[in-house]
Amino acid sequence: MSALSEIGPRAKAAAAALAATPAEVKNAGLAAMAGALEARAREIVEANAQDVTRARADQTPDAIVDRLTLTTERIAGIAAAVRSLIGLPDPIGETIEEWTRPNGLRIRKVRVPLGVIGIIYEARPNVTVDAATLCLKSGNACILRGSASALATNALLVRILSEAGASAGLPADAIQLVEDTSREGAKDLMRAREFVDVLIPRGGAGLIKTVVEESIVPVLETGSGTCHVYVDAAADLDKALPIVLNAKVQRPSVCNAAETLLVHRAVAGDFLPRAGRALHDAGVELRGDAPARALVPEMREATEDDWFAEYLDLILAVKVVDSVEEAIAHTNAYGSHHTEAIVTEDEDAASRFAAGCDSACVMVNASTRFADGGEFGFGAEIGISNQKLHARGPMGLREMTSTKYVVTGEGQIRT
Repeated sequence: MSALSEIGPRAKAAAAALAATPAEVKNAGLAAMAGALEARAREIVEANAQDVTRARADQTPDAIVDRLTLTTERIAGIAAAVRSLIGLPDPIGETIEEWTRPNGLRIRKVRVPLGVIGIIYEARPNVTVDAATLCLKSGNACILRGSASALATNALLVRILSEAGASAGLPADAIQLVEDTSREGAKDLMRAREFVDVLIPRGGAGLIKTVVEESIVPVLETGSGTCHVYVDAAADLDKALPIVLNAKVQRPSVCNAAETLLVHRAVAGDFLPRAGRALHDAGVELRGDAPARALVPEMREATEDDWFAEYLDLILAVKVVDSVEEAIAHTNAYGSHHTEAIVTEDEDAASRFAAGCDSACVMVNASTRFADGGEFGFGAEIGISNQKLHARGPMGLREMTSTKYVVTGEGQIRT
């Protein structure tokens, strides 16, 4: 018997209860969860160390191990993100618009929870907390299915969150974990249409592709991050260099890190040697086209695959372009429609780039690393959507809701 046959009905019941739970009760639950995470940080780190040890023994790439690893500092940051949700308005019951028809019917469009949200994700235990708390604040129950590599950490986190939430009056089954980390366990969640209202994949391109193609549950698609920084002919190069470094180096293993640097030919001679030295000193391997390699001789030759790559590592593809339009064309052809950045002092160039890039987020004179729900003021995020239906970009509380129409009359009948 599938675990979903037991978990699913409990999640449906919890979702129904959460939909009617007052904001103050949900906020009390979130406060209890944040406190419990901090109080049990050492226990979490110990469980996480088991997962990290297994990952290293399996020769897991360093970028994945970094995503898997929790420290007391990271746990404190996760708890702070939970608390940030408390101060955000509760979206449930919000009237989006209302009007009165000539026959006297008053129509209101209001926000409601999605219901039960399934999340399939890889070695990112922070997603366990982000997903669970966002779902709770937005009135949704969640069924989490993480990877085998994070099972010890995820199981403990779900237990801590569930116990803390229940102590504050939230349904104990509002957060549940599918501990079957096999491929069949993931497929069970993809098929659980009678229990799960929306499925959200978080992870690499392969995971997302599998969920989108195989799920019969509606999918709210998050995407991989092949992100670009374009240094324009009118860029302030002293401003451009720290933006490029931050976008690539600050945390290379995340989806909003830059993977390709585009530089206008007019400034490439001045900028690329400086940027090449700084990036080399930061441990970044550069792979470029012929004009870029002529300016930075130690740069390796880029292949066609490099323009598509989401490295999630200290590797950066570099290309020299002749115009804003060429930069736009490159991002649209090779990018994942996640986040692009332009560095320029030319407002017209910035406007053309922002309008032309078919991506969820466009940064002007800022690092791609700001494409994040927390940085946007949403609190924790469930992911960044590259699709165009329902939600696009960082998905916070409002993106975790649907709508319904409430129509109020005084006995009207239709003739």
